[in-house]
Amino acid sequence: MNFDFSPEQRQFGDQVARMLADLAPVAEARRVLEGDAAYSALAWQGLAGLGFQAIMIPEEQGGLGMGALEMCIAAEQIGKSMAPVPSLSSAYIFAEAIRLYGDAEQQARWLPGLADGSIIGTWAAAEAPGGRATIFKDGTLTGHKLPVLDGMTADIALVLATTPGEDAVLTICSLSGDGVVRHAVDNVDPTRPVADIRFTSAAAERLGAAGAGEWSHLQDRAAVLLAFEQIGAADRALWMARDYALTRKSFGRPIGSYQAIKHKLANVYAKNEIARSHAYYGAWALATGAPELPLAAAGARVSASEALSFAAQENIQTHGGIGFTWESDCHLFYRRAQQHALILGSTPQWKTRIFKKLQGQSPA
Repeated sequence: MNFDFSPEQRQFGDQVARMLADLAPVAEARRVLEGDAAYSALAWQGLAGLGFQAIMIPEEQGGLGMGALEMCIAAEQIGKSMAPVPSLSSAYIFAEAIRLYGDAEQQARWLPGLADGSIIGTWAAAEAPGGRATIFKDGTLTGHKLPVLDGMTADIALVLATTPGEDAVLTICSLSGDGVVRHAVDNVDPTRPVADIRFTSAAAERLGAAGAGEWSHLQDRAAVLLAFEQIGAADRALWMARDYALTRKSFGRPIGSYQAIKHKLANVYAKNEIARSHAYYGAWALATGAPELPLAAAGARVSASEALSFAAQENIQTHGGIGFTWESDCHLFYRRAQQHALILGSTPQWKTRIFKKLQGQSPA
């Protein structure tokens, strides 16, 4: 069994990497952080030019009809470049929800725009603290969702709601229609902004026959792709620390020559490779539709979150005093690590999934 990417897939990843390098996405992340833009339209359009948003969308709906492995390798490059784009919200979750569970009319209406990047989607699953469950009744939504990733940027949202009979359903709601009020919310990583959205009898439609089980499956799929983004960012943080350690001198020697620094970077490398092995297992399960996907996704999610958090912290420590300053890019990785450890569910929640899955597999 070969768990590696093919030469053609790696070539596609190299094309994504070159495009993002040309657009200087780390500088783009800082521009978004310091400005009023909610995301980098330049990077998003560049990705559309390479067909990133269209990778898993069928050709008859304007997509490339490629597979999950191509999306995984592209996601790693997005993470490595720190590109401030709505990849998770639009490509990994909303587009996949329409592709997998939408009816023919919904697919024809939304997939072509999602494929060329002209439509941005997101998801709204978490209820606002202290709020009631969002209700879907008679073609309308009423509820309060917080936080909603890329909620100020998205045109359309996948909303998890309940019916009056308390059945969980997935619905589609335009975020520019009547009955929808959204506000930007401060968060740790403004390059991946979130919103507070209230629905008051907002027009919506059900996504096929999708419910709680389908939402759980979408989370598993997105967790694998997000893990590749996290690994890409962790690798970039490691190399950033390594490059600084080779140039920064202390007592007339590069600090990278000291064992304390060597051991730090070796530990980061080890955690990154452990996370990569979990992510590759998740990619295999995702691409083949294997029943191991829930367990593989949870393992990838936990290990990648821990790897990026550790790499971001050690990157700051390696840089010393300058690593804590606004001018240094170290905090960009730390911000991304903290937010990525929470979206799609926290690390403890995914660890609970692993425990329950393994417990269910144990012999009686």
